[in-house]
Amino acid sequence: MSTQQYDEIGEAYEGFKSLPLEQYVVVPGFLALVGDVRGKSLLDLASGTGFYSREFRRRGATEVVGIDISGEMVAVAQQLEERDPLGVRYEVGDVAELRPLGQAFDIVLGVQLLNYARDIATTERMCRNVHRSLRTGGEFFLLNQSPDFRFDGPTPERYGFRSVLTGEEGETGPQVRTTALLDPPVSFVANLPRREVYEKCLHAAGFSELTWVPLEVSDAAVRAFGEDFWADFRANPPLEMLRCRA
Repeated sequence: MSTQQYDEIGEAYEGFKSLPLEQYVVVPGFLALVGDVRGKSLLDLASGTGFYSREFRRRGATEVVGIDISGEMVAVAQQLEERDPLGVRYEVGDVAELRPLGQAFDIVLGVQLLNYARDIATTERMCRNVHRSLRTGGEFFLLNQSPDFRFDGPTPERYGFRSVLTGEEGETGPQVRTTALLDPPVSFVANLPRREVYEKCLHAAGFSELTWVPLEVSDAAVRAFGEDFWADFRANPPLEMLRCRA
């Protein structure tokens, strides 16, 4: 499901980070969740065009590997690496069929990863492959659409995104079309797994200490747009983070 749609997005994906939700809430929130990476090795799964791979390498991660199912996304990431060499390695790969990487990482990232699993068995297989790639005690950080997002509630459109149900229902949850309101707009379709799907599959794979972490509106966000601007986000958060330990 995700390969073709992300191949078609390609370089436009970098533009997501300029939208208010990403720039002022998601990026600072996720960077803060992962925290200090100095001296740590990091595997970025569903790495896209390498935004977080590059950012954590700049922040002192000793080794960073980015893997994405989309060849076009990886090609853009490699072009950015050539333009500004940081020593990040990228490869094309499917997390559901992840090859043994020959090492155990300190940190694994999964930004919008498990929502592309077609069913519960695939979700659990992804989680097992992530667990296998982590050292004992290593951490897995996820960023997902919130399982509690209300599609009849306040929308994230003023922050640059539109999320609508397609009417299709998968084994893990409903199917959602998310549109980044760029010029031109960019859309992609994924599932919205139920909270217990994440929890059961991660536990089954051997993860513990699962903690759901809400995204907060940063001080910079309030300074840039004012408190009232973020009322819809606070009332119906479209995204949520999750951390767990191998």
